Amino acid sequence: MAMTKTLGRAGGWAGVAVLAAGLPALAQETAAAPVVDKGDVAWMMTSSLLVLFMILPGLALFYGGLVRAKNMLSVLMQCMMIAAVVMIVWVLWGYSMAFGGGTSPVWGGFGKLFLKGVTAESTAATFSEGVMIPEYVFIAFQMTFAAITPALIVGAFAERAKFSGIILFTILWVTVVYFPVAHMVWDGAGLIFNMGAVDFAGGTVVHINAGVAGLVWAIVLGPRVGLGRDNMAPHSMTLTMVGAAMLWVGWFGFNAGSNLEATAGAALAMLNTFVCTAAAIVSWSAVEGLVRGKASGLGAASGLVAGLVAITPACGTTGPVGAIALGLAVSPVCYLFVTTVKARFGYDDSLDVFGVHGIGGIVGAIGTGILMAPGLGGTGGEGFAMGTQVAAQVKAVLVTIVWSGIGSAVLIQVVKVVTGIRVAGEDERQGLDLAAHGESAYHG
Repeated sequence: MAMTKTLGRAGGWAGVAVLAAGLPALAQETAAAPVVDKGDVAWMMTSSLLVLFMILPGLALFYGGLVRAKNMLSVLMQCMMIAAVVMIVWVLWGYSMAFGGGTSPVWGGFGKLFLKGVTAESTAATFSEGVMIPEYVFIAFQMTFAAITPALIVGAFAERAKFSGIILFTILWVTVVYFPVAHMVWDGAGLIFNMGAVDFAGGTVVHINAGVAGLVWAIVLGPRVGLGRDNMAPHSMTLTMVGAAMLWVGWFGFNAGSNLEATAGAALAMLNTFVCTAAAIVSWSAVEGLVRGKASGLGAASGLVAGLVAITPACGTTGPVGAIALGLAVSPVCYLFVTTVKARFGYDDSLDVFGVHGIGGIVGAIGTGILMAPGLGGTGGEGFAMGTQVAAQVKAVLVTIVWSGIGSAVLIQVVKVVTGIRVAGEDERQGLDLAAHGESAYHG
């Protein structure tokens, strides 16, 4: 390869002759060496930034608009600080625990603690044999996934959780729950990976994981003060719609970026992310129109997120028509949980983290096993057995629910002892902007 660099500025036939003479050796060297394509690198760097855009400002504004005005800044602050803390933890020990090269089925070990052995020359594999990307790029991309997952949980305890408790929980949760699940699903030695389950971009790792943790938080914390009596309507549907739109844009980095290369596989994930989301928006609005007589902006935004969640595990293995079917199917199920199941069981999942992310992730994960079928336009190869694949998907869902549910419940109790997990009733009535951060989102 050094020869190529030398001849890069050489002109005329002399340079061509030298190059031709060295072609056999150069071909052997190229065949043996891993290929790092600048287009793939540029795409993955862009995808990493798109996932960051999902968190800040996308998720922060989406959640911020849904809470009351007195809690707006608290939600922005929680999303920002969670992302910042997790990025540091990821570099120090998270990457090693998830992708450290260990042979354990549940964690990656400490082989890459503090990014030991990672250099500008080290590479990470893609889905194409011999095609690599710089390991730093892979680390950055996966770091954004680790950062957004605990930020999703914010919606379950919004308006009543203690800031110091949230941050301590986040550090413990990503260590005990997120990193192991990421290893189990996406590492070749992982438990769920070896079950044969498919999760292209994080239906189990991100959405079911966060949704179950959110449900546990909601149950342990109890309802917000004044729930059922006070007006707790979103203070700015405008900001929520802006945040939802940003999530949709950023999600292309999330889904298409998970292909790790700028190829037709990324294009399929991109197209599916368009059409499944569109179908879920239409589906949620149609259900609302039938049940309530009116389709709301909040419903459309909820459908948008439900569609994005559902297609996440399936985006790389499902055909576009299958993606539309998945989008049409997921919204009625999420709508049922958001409007009926939550009220029936009485838990206060403030912004419906479990109802949309948890349930949408489950629908998408199981739907992945169905829609992979070649007869339905999926990418399942010759000999694909739908029953076997669906069984593997169900096992993956159950393992994630149990791991996240038990881990989250234990960690919340630990945090409760150390810092406390809920603000005082007076602070909750005043609003967390002033009580926790000493400032207000709005003046006058």
